[in-house]
Amino acid sequence: MTAAAHRATSEHLTATQWHGRRVQHEQRIDGLLSDHLAKRATRGRHSIEEFLLTYYNFRPAQLRRWQPGPDVVLADADPGDFGPDFVADADGGVLLDVNAVLSRRRASVEWIHRLLASTAGRAPHFGCFGMHEWAMVYRQTPAETRHNILPLRLGPEATAALVDEITVRCSHFDAFRFFTPPARPLNLLQPTRETQHEHDQPACLHANMDVYRWAYKLSPLVPSELVADCFELAREIRTLDMRASPYDLTTIGLTPLHVETPEGRAEYVRFQRNFAERSSVLRALLIGYCERALN
Repeated sequence: MTAAAHRATSEHLTATQWHGRRVQHEQRIDGLLSDHLAKRATRGRHSIEEFLLTYYNFRPAQLRRWQPGPDVVLADADPGDFGPDFVADADGGVLLDVNAVLSRRRASVEWIHRLLASTAGRAPHFGCFGMHEWAMVYRQTPAETRHNILPLRLGPEATAALVDEITVRCSHFDAFRFFTPPARPLNLLQPTRETQHEHDQPACLHANMDVYRWAYKLSPLVPSELVADCFELAREIRTLDMRASPYDLTTIGLTPLHVETPEGRAEYVRFQRNFAERSSVLRALLIGYCERALN
């Protein structure tokens, strides 16, 4: 869905219109996840979709369920079909009761808004080259490696040597917390959960994947189509994240992006810039929905 489609004006949808949007959303999610079970059977827990659905803890049924977001009145609808925060208006339409959501979740919405706004306002840094994944296996034996059923493309010694050569510039706590103990002191930053608002920056692959996290956590204050937009971009970003990782993932259909070479690092940055631009649009939309609710 385009930014214009997520406009902040009130809408009145006929039964035909909102039924159509719901079916379209369900079909879109079905298309995105149609081969998820097949991939899980053949590729195990290392498929991109499996990672997104487990790491982000948002089930396929939740992703598939459509709701319109705020200030959208649905004609000929039953509030019970959309959840406890939807109510009937005086004219018999159904809409979201934003105050009911905020009565329980205002602090959470404020926290997410502050993180999104601070990230959007920070200068992007393109220079990590995906070394966060390499730092997660730095100076480990094959038995210690997190995904030890997957071989390292360069082997343990060459993997560690690349980290030493390029250094680590990771700003994202949820990546940094998986670094091996020898890798942690090598990072130029020491991010924590408490300093996340100070460190997340708009070129970071993980911060941009997390736009999906904040979208679904804000539901039902944002429309399901926007959550799906964020999921779709997160899937692309995770694919790059894994292609640039130290693992040999050819068995699950991913060709490596060779960040150990200057050409590979330049290609990584080109992808990173594209994802930063696209994530900034989605992040701005989420900021708008937060401000719309809080104000």
